Amino acid sequence: MQQRHAKRLIRQLRGLLPDAGAARRLCLLTAVQSAGSGVFLSSSVIFFSRYAGLSPTQVGLGLAVAGGVGFLATVPAGRLADRFSPRSLLALGYSALVPLFISYGFVRSFPAFVAAASLISVCETTGSPLRATLMYQLFREEGAVRVRAQVRSFFNLGYMLGAAVASIALTVGTSRAFYAVLLLNALAQACCVYIVLSLRVPAAAPRTSPPRKGMRGALSNVPFLVLTAVNGILELHYTIFTVGVPLWIVTHAHVPAGVNSVVIALDTVLVILLQVPLSRGPGTLVEGANQMRRGAWFMAIACPVYALSQSSSEVTAICFLLVGTVILVFGEIFQSAGSWTISFKLPPAGKQGEYQGVYALGRGVREFAGPALLTALIVPLAWCGWLVLMAIFLALSTLIGPLAEMAERHAFRAVAQPTPSR
Repeated sequence: MQQRHAKRLIRQLRGLLPDAGAARRLCLLTAVQSAGSGVFLSSSVIFFSRYAGLSPTQVGLGLAVAGGVGFLATVPAGRLADRFSPRSLLALGYSALVPLFISYGFVRSFPAFVAAASLISVCETTGSPLRATLMYQLFREEGAVRVRAQVRSFFNLGYMLGAAVASIALTVGTSRAFYAVLLLNALAQACCVYIVLSLRVPAAAPRTSPPRKGMRGALSNVPFLVLTAVNGILELHYTIFTVGVPLWIVTHAHVPAGVNSVVIALDTVLVILLQVPLSRGPGTLVEGANQMRRGAWFMAIACPVYALSQSSSEVTAICFLLVGTVILVFGEIFQSAGSWTISFKLPPAGKQGEYQGVYALGRGVREFAGPALLTALIVPLAWCGWLVLMAIFLALSTLIGPLAEMAERHAFRAVAQPTPSR
């Protein structure tokens, strides 16, 4: 009996590893990139505030402006991916990041910081639709979902490693330590260029052809735009871990601040172990919508569990926080897997890149509105704020299926329309 369980566990662990070839290279690419990002992001704010002569307000404002610039570049990048090779565009973006990250070491004014941060944001943000389009070319819909799940696990693994290295630089606490961080990150981007260029799109997976004239684009697909916004709100599970839970701990839960580190570590480890096994199911648009809806339900259930930690003893509160985290992780995993299936299945031929670029706009809802929404709900409303958030997730879960069906009909009706005569 125990041997059977052991063999099953070994098979599951092996399933986390990507197959040799393109899948393994993409996972390596993600691990290297996220390790570089983890090193940099975990220490950059402190450096710019302490050594570059920028105030914390300037750093925050500059990063917000840069995020907006990168946000606006996703749709044009997706359209370029439909016309040109996403592999070449990705390599170009990683190549640009090498000197851009090095230039951070010479930033001594707010305008220079905004310029460098905006260019970096464009290269990093546009990488998302480009990588998704490349995955589609390499593996098609079903295979792309599984590889994307593996990629996400490797992202968390690389980021965790990068953050650990950054802690060493923060402990040293000198400008030279941060310059070393910049060089490590630049080296990571250079490695990404090499890995991307080593990928080869097989003949069986032809590149997407440019869209025909007269074919309406993703921005005209109103149900798809609404679905993009819904997906962006459901991606609040990221913001709950980075903003919501830390705020809850310091304002209402009354547990040691170090519990937040345990919550983040638990989330990271569970995603690494479970994202791939739980992302194998969806194969059709309907199944993807069902899985995304299941994720919304788990997220809704996690909210009242977090709320129960308010009026509990310290030990009981910690238990509720950890249980809520486990439930939220399942929501995160199912929402992500369903979202990927929808993003790969819904676009018509020749529009994969553009639809991926528009779908990436949903991330802006999470990044721009998420922190403000969670702060407005959790801090003043306490446990009632979690119940409001639960109601939001439950309401959105009812919209996913109908929106996906309407978006699919709109997309393929647009394809079927004849090109207008001149």
